[in-house]
Amino acid sequence: MHTADRRQAILEKLAASPQPLSASALAGQLGVSRQIVVGDVALLRAAGAQIDATPRGYLLRREAAPGYTGLLACAHSTPQQLLQELYTVVDLGGTVVDVIVENALYGELRGNLNVASRYDADAFLRQAAAAPDALLSRLTGGVHLHTIRCPNAEAFERIRDALAAAGLLYQKEDG
Repeated sequence: MHTADRRQAILEKLAASPQPLSASALAGQLGVSRQIVVGDVALLRAAGAQIDATPRGYLLRREAAPGYTGLLACAHSTPQQLLQELYTVVDLGGTVVDVIVENALYGELRGNLNVASRYDADAFLRQAAAAPDALLSRLTGGVHLHTIRCPNAEAFERIRDALAAAGLLYQKEDG
């Protein structure tokens, strides 16, 4: 398979999949190494393909789903609090689209999550446990933003209120 054909096949496989596809899975389907797929995806993204890299694999960005999308500032310091944060969002009908932190050198750093279920949350926590220093929130002492996608504004308000009640929303210190 020629390079251009392989890249087109990657786009087609991503377009046909409602779930993220790992580089390893794509490599197996295409008969190439994982690194070849990673390089192909990087070049596809550089050429304008809207491919998101999530903890579970690559996902072709689709038009925004109907509903409501908002930002929440959160803060926590333990894996248990991280799991509680993710479970709260998904149990109340939301999706944690990404995590955003501010960095003095780079400005805004964003990581795609697309956590929409407890299964996704558990998978993310397993990956975080294997590489705890990779969590973006470690750069900011646990303070971070999440883009939350919900069916409607009322669901977003329920999520915000539940996170506040659990002490997981960031509260600016006075003084």
